[in-house]
Amino acid sequence: MEFLHTMVRVQNLDASMHFYCDLLGLIEVKRYDSEKGRFSLIYLAAPGQLEEAKTTFTPTIELTYNWDPEQYTSGRNFGHLAFSVDHIYNTCTKLMNAGVLINRPPRCGHMAFVQSPDGISIELLQKGEALPAQEPWQSMQNTGSW
Repeated sequence: MEFLHTMVRVQNLDASMHFYCDLLGLIEVKRYDSEKGRFSLIYLAAPGQLEEAKTTFTPTIELTYNWDPEQYTSGRNFGHLAFSVDHIYNTCTKLMNAGVLINRPPRCGHMAFVQSPDGISIELLQKGEALPAQEPWQSMQNTGSW
């Protein structure tokens, strides 16, 4: 058995691509548009796993965009997506400066939670050892849920 991908339905493809690619740094490796089915599938990979994803399309995140407007409800049973990052404080600063709400700030220098434009919880984990605690993160309170 091997992990293939996680599928996330998105309501606004441009906003989701901006979040996942421009802000988080994922790279599009495959796209499928179905005129008959009126949907698009976009497969994204992390830079450190790009070569594998280019040939096997794994491990990836599959963004599913249905062309006809649809409201999605989210359940806590989905959980979250998790990514390791080189520098958690720099990543969170970049996201916050772009208007992304930091639900669980990286107070410990190791872990943070943010949300995608569609309300999907994203866990960010510092690669290697936790960074020393620093402000403003150390004093920030949690916001919302993740």
